[in-house]
Amino acid sequence: MHSRDVRILALLFASAFLVYIDRANLSVGATNIMRDLHLSPYMIGILLSAFFWTYASCQLLGIAGWAADRFNVCWVLAGGFTLWSVATACAGMARSFAFLFAMRLMLGLGESVAYPCYSRILANYFPEHRRGFANATIEAGTKAGPALGALVGGLLMARFGWRPFFIVLGFGTLAWLIPWFLWMPRGQGLSVRQDPSEVPGIREILRHRSAIFSAIGLFCSNYFWFFLLTWIPAYLETERRFAKDKMAVFASLAFFAVAVSATFHGWLSDHLIARGGSPTRVRKSFAGLGLLFSTIILPVAVVRNESIAMVLLLLTCWGYGIFGSNLWAITQTLAGPRAAGKWTSMQNGFGTLSGVVAPWFTGWVVQRTGEFYLAFVVAAAIALAGSAAYVVGIGPIEQVTFRMKQAQPASAD
Repeated sequence: MHSRDVRILALLFASAFLVYIDRANLSVGATNIMRDLHLSPYMIGILLSAFFWTYASCQLLGIAGWAADRFNVCWVLAGGFTLWSVATACAGMARSFAFLFAMRLMLGLGESVAYPCYSRILANYFPEHRRGFANATIEAGTKAGPALGALVGGLLMARFGWRPFFIVLGFGTLAWLIPWFLWMPRGQGLSVRQDPSEVPGIREILRHRSAIFSAIGLFCSNYFWFFLLTWIPAYLETERRFAKDKMAVFASLAFFAVAVSATFHGWLSDHLIARGGSPTRVRKSFAGLGLLFSTIILPVAVVRNESIAMVLLLLTCWGYGIFGSNLWAITQTLAGPRAAGKWTSMQNGFGTLSGVVAPWFTGWVVQRTGEFYLAFVVAAAIALAGSAAYVVGIGPIEQVTFRMKQAQPASAD
C-alpha cells in the first residue's frame, strides 16, 4: 500500500475512533449522570437515542450524502468533526436534561456526515480487493473507540467524575484537524462538482433490491450494535453488580474483540478475493455468519456463572466483528464511486433509526421489568433477521446499473 494511502487510512481510523468515543461516553457515564441530574432509566434511554434523531434524519433526508457528493468531501468531514467535538465538550457543562438533550442532537448532526464521507473517499481511492481491509480498519476504529472509552472513561469517571472527561475529550480531539489538513487526500475525485445527470438520485437507488435490503440489514445489525454500545456498560453495573472499574475492563474487552475481529476478517476477505474468490460469496458469507454468531448474546442474559457469561459476551463481539469487516465494502461495490455518498447516506440513515429504537426500548424494558432479559432476546432475534437480509435479500455483490438522467439539449438561438 502506498504511503499516502497508509496516512489517509490512519487518519480515517483515528477519526472513526474518536467519533465512537464521543458517541459512547454517555453510556459509560450513564449511572453517574443519572445520579447527578436525577434522571430515570427511561430518561437516560431518551438521551441515548437523541443522538440518532439528527444523525438518522440528516442522512435519510439526503443532506449528509448530498454534502459528501456535492462539495470537497475532506472539508465536509472536517466541518462535521469540529461540530461533534464541540458538542461533546459542551455536554460536560450540562446542568439540565434539556441542555444535555440539545448537545446530543448537535452531536448527531455533526457525525451524520462521517460515513458518507468515508464511503466517498474509499470508493474513489481503494480498489475492490483492498476495500475489505480499508473498511475493516475504519470499523476497527469505531469499535476500538468505545473499547478505550469504556476503559479509560470508566476509570477516570470513577476518580474525577463525568464532567471533566467530557470537556477534555471534546476540546482535546480537535487536534486531529491538524494532521488532516496537512495530509488529507487531494484530487479531482474528491473535489470536482459532478454533473447532476451523472449522479443517480435516491429514487433511482431505491429501484434496486440490493439498496432496500442493505438498508434493512443495516437496521437490524445496528440495532444489535447500539444495544451493546448504549446498554452493556449499565447492564454490567446494575444486573451483574460490577464496580465501575470492573465494568470498564470487561466492556472495553468486549469492544476490543469487535475491533480485532473486524481487522482480521477484513484482511482475510480481501485475501480470499485477491486469490480468485467471488466478492458475492466472500462478502455475503462474512456478513451472514457474523450476525448469526452474534446471537450468542442470548445466553449471556441467563448464565449465572460470571466467567462463562463474560466469555460468551466476548464470543458475541467477535462474531459481530466478522460481520462488520465487510459491511461497507458491500455498499461501496454496489453503489460505485458516483453513488457511494448518496447510497451510504440513505442506507446509514435508515439503519441508524435503530439507534433511536434500541436505547429507548431497552430503557423501557428495564424500567417495566426490572431486568434485561427481554432486551437480550429482541437483540438476538433482530441480528438473525439481519443475517437473512444480507444473505438472501441482497443480490450479487457487483456495481448496479443506474439509469442516468437525460441531459437537457441546448436551446437554439
